[in-house]
Amino acid sequence: MKRLQGKVALITGASSGIGRASAKLFADEGATLGLMDIKTDEGEQIAAEITAAGGMAKFLNVDVTDGGRIETAVETFATDFGGIDILYNNAGGATPRDDHLLNMPLDEFDAAIALNLFGPFAACRSVIPHMAMRGGGSIINTASIRSMIGTVGADGYTSAKGGIVTLTMALAVQCAPKGIRVNAIAPGAVMTERVKALMSAGNDSGPDQAMIDKHLLGLGEPEMVAPAALFFACEDSRWVTGQILPVDGGASMN
Repeated sequence: MKRLQGKVALITGASSGIGRASAKLFADEGATLGLMDIKTDEGEQIAAEITAAGGMAKFLNVDVTDGGRIETAVETFATDFGGIDILYNNAGGATPRDDHLLNMPLDEFDAAIALNLFGPFAACRSVIPHMAMRGGGSIINTASIRSMIGTVGADGYTSAKGGIVTLTMALAVQCAPKGIRVNAIAPGAVMTERVKALMSAGNDSGPDQAMIDKHLLGLGEPEMVAPAALFFACEDSRWVTGQILPVDGGASMN
């Protein structure tokens, strides 16, 4: 049997990069998918591709910095699909204005927190009651190796991802009695469209050469991270909660 057969999975930031790769992998494993992103054309395209291949997917335009929009989308998916079993908080990323603490605009810190910490916080808040009604579920958050090692150039993003680490641990303890597991993936430098753009512009928010050199196995691709999300989503990880898994080509230990 497929590992996610009969499960309903919500993925934020599903239109591109790791989210898109994970959506396709989850669909291959039998999941019914609720896809969220601010990129409508790309989101509808991936939903259509999954449906054409025999899967089931629905896309909604959702800005994860808008807690009300998240709540509305979660309620829509729960109603349409009969419940929610999996939440993958994938949306996020560093931005061009993020920088060293002394250089970045203060409002950029607020933006980094809204995208990378508030969004997952709000999504968990909306989803957990639905998972509890199903008798359990799995939440997968997205941290970063920047939250585990000292880096330079994206202090707003790093601060937010540090919050994801501790939020994951706190929710793991609180949600265990409900049968809900909460874990996080900490990717290294993955060649998504966002990272490629930052690198091409020579922006400090992207990986600099020192960080690139830390990756013992080279820089990653979205398809290298998606299997880790699948592991946390499926029953293979049924005895795992509160863990932060680096998927980073060895960068966090080099």
